[in-house]
Amino acid sequence: MDIRQELGTKLQQRLIPTPQLQIAIRLLQLSRLELVEEIRQQLDANPALEELEIPDTTVSLDAPTRELDETAEAAEARPEQTPAPRDPDDLHAANEADSMSRGDSMDWEKFIEGYSTFSHGPQVRVSNDEYPSVEATVGNRSSLTDHLNWQLQLSDMPDASRLVGEYIIGNINEDGYLVDVTDEEIADATGATVQHVREVLARVRNFDPPGVASRTLGECLLAQVELRFPDNHKLRQMIANHLPDLEKRNFAAIARGLKLGHDELRDLIAELQSLEPRPGRQYSSDDVIYIQPDVYVIKVGDDYMVVVNDDGLPRLKISQFYEKTLSRTTTGEARDFVKEKLRAATWLIKSINQRQSTIRRVTESIMKFQRDFLENGVEHLRPLVLREVADDVGMHESTVSRVTTNKYVHTPRGIFELKFFFNSRITAAWGIEDHSSMSVKTRIKTLIDGENTASPLSDQEIVQILGKEGVIIARRTVAKYREAMGIAPSSRRKELK
Repeated sequence: MDIRQELGTKLQQRLIPTPQLQIAIRLLQLSRLELVEEIRQQLDANPALEELEIPDTTVSLDAPTRELDETAEAAEARPEQTPAPRDPDDLHAANEADSMSRGDSMDWEKFIEGYSTFSHGPQVRVSNDEYPSVEATVGNRSSLTDHLNWQLQLSDMPDASRLVGEYIIGNINEDGYLVDVTDEEIADATGATVQHVREVLARVRNFDPPGVASRTLGECLLAQVELRFPDNHKLRQMIANHLPDLEKRNFAAIARGLKLGHDELRDLIAELQSLEPRPGRQYSSDDVIYIQPDVYVIKVGDDYMVVVNDDGLPRLKISQFYEKTLSRTTTGEARDFVKEKLRAATWLIKSINQRQSTIRRVTESIMKFQRDFLENGVEHLRPLVLREVADDVGMHESTVSRVTTNKYVHTPRGIFELKFFFNSRITAAWGIEDHSSMSVKTRIKTLIDGENTASPLSDQEIVQILGKEGVIIARRTVAKYREAMGIAPSSRRKELK
């Protein structure tokens, strides 16, 4: 075999992302909080960037039409002023393409003109009712571990017992159960005897909340019964012997085993349902996450206006000191340094402007397709895919995907992630428009919420009801949607009447 090295030329086309394109793509896929953090980091790293303080010009969600009219009237009443700089996208689109090749001959003073400020349109300020309460934001709730340790310190246990108690409390999960550790393992870890561990464990199980430090659901419920219903022997027997039957809704077997009538069994189940299967739930450390929407959809008359939420985003401008430094510095490393920082600053400002504009355009397109949802609710959500929006706004599908990831919109119907509006298509009967998977899920949940709990709807019965409404769907699809919504099968939804 002849192996040789040869020199040759070949013509090919490839896309080489410019630094500005890389910045724009990276900013586009950031969430709102990540964008704020990125801007803060750039402000710290780039001395050519400064934060601009501007007065608030807000648009209230409560009365958008009135405030917009007042803004327009105020603008007419003001004397004529020097026109604001044109949008950077229009003013310097051509100049930017040549900036890399012209080097020092580029007039940087004119180049950065128009990039001096972050574009700031009308902001949106939500009413006070939409902000979280003070208690929800500054409250310092104690955790279950803190609550149990506080009771341990108040107890009269000796130091050796407290050491065992601390080890036990440290192994209690957030639901209040003692898991993944045996009495023998606790004894080995603390140097105590197994009998001593069991004595301390019995003391800990008497702490608040009732049922804490149990290893099984039955132990947890029995501990609460001893405290709340000490004389109810039937309830104790049902927990000890018939929890599997209760899970399967086999009420006949429970009634036979406990020799109870219909009314007695119903009252007994009501008492059982008053117990807490997860005693640590009230001390859960999971805080509510409050979402700041990236864009607002506001109804103005018969139309819907899309406003990008710039509230809370730092406004950027080019440092005048570095502008003057560039004009005074003609050669050397200092000029190269200033040029690089000014170039990075202008790219960042333009990329942020482009990001906000892209989010607005994509949201406007989505709301155009989903107007029935805005008017009538989730059940009228139409099937939609990324390609339809991409074709409508003239972008690539990947761009639309980046725009709609981790971005939220505030609509008259609530706050939703932009991805929420993209749903697969469910075939409808002849002559009827196809349905979205989300609207079908909502309809399934509505049917289950309104069912007779003594005789719940089976998946096949739901299929038949939807078929009469023109929705063609398989039983396994109904089961998949039901499980995705966390709804139990009909055999486990049955209740005793």
